Amino acid sequence: MAHFFKQVCGVEDPRFKVKLRKTAQRVPVVLSKAETERLFDHLDERYQLAAKLQYGAGLRLSELVRLRIKDVDLERGTVTVRKGKGDKDRVTVLPKSLCEAIKEQVARARGIWQKDREDGRPGVFIPGALGRKFRRAGETFPWFYLFPATRESTDPESGIKRRHHLHGGVYNSAIKKAAEAAGIEKRVTSHALRHSFATDLLEAGTDLRTIQELLGHEDITTTEIYLHVAVGENGLGIASPLDGILAGCG
Repeated sequence: MAHFFKQVCGVEDPRFKVKLRKTAQRVPVVLSKAETERLFDHLDERYQLAAKLQYGAGLRLSELVRLRIKDVDLERGTVTVRKGKGDKDRVTVLPKSLCEAIKEQVARARGIWQKDREDGRPGVFIPGALGRKFRRAGETFPWFYLFPATRESTDPESGIKRRHHLHGGVYNSAIKKAAEAAGIEKRVTSHALRHSFATDLLEAGTDLRTIQELLGHEDITTTEIYLHVAVGENGLGIASPLDGILAGCG
């Protein structure tokens, strides 16, 4: 509109005096460690490793399902997120407790990949210019998905029938069902695992700047929202005055 008024209408310095409504900030849903453990216990076995990795590395849903074999470094204990939010790459932590399970998952993925190659199926999707430059890269194992789909589906862009990654919607539905089965009376989605990762780190004494880097937040004010839900010495750091009164009465 400013361009229109300046270039077409000849208004030298158009001012509209319009105030945009601010988006309300919402407190994230966070699970306690006991709730997180119960969620894992009630989760379908097919999705347990993915859920534990999402919580243990603080991944977004899209980042989790799109992980490639080459993005998980067992030797260095890192997970590399490619083209995350804002089209940025970042490195986060790979939980040591998951290393053996990840090795087993890589072996399972290799078996699926080998069968696809034997059957002459198209390689996995490679985005953008990379796919055009390295046309056969999708057929190589490093580019194969860590959590491949159990069956093929048609790529909506190219029309090619190929193997894709774990479906985010199916995984998210499994998280919700597990939360209900575990008796967790909160609005739980897979993103609650990422929120819980950040909150648990904050409560353990990790500084906000480090958490910001691990989560891939562009602005630290986004990370600061976890200050509102963290408890304990490194969170809110206070006790309710009611507790003092009741303790005194005892």
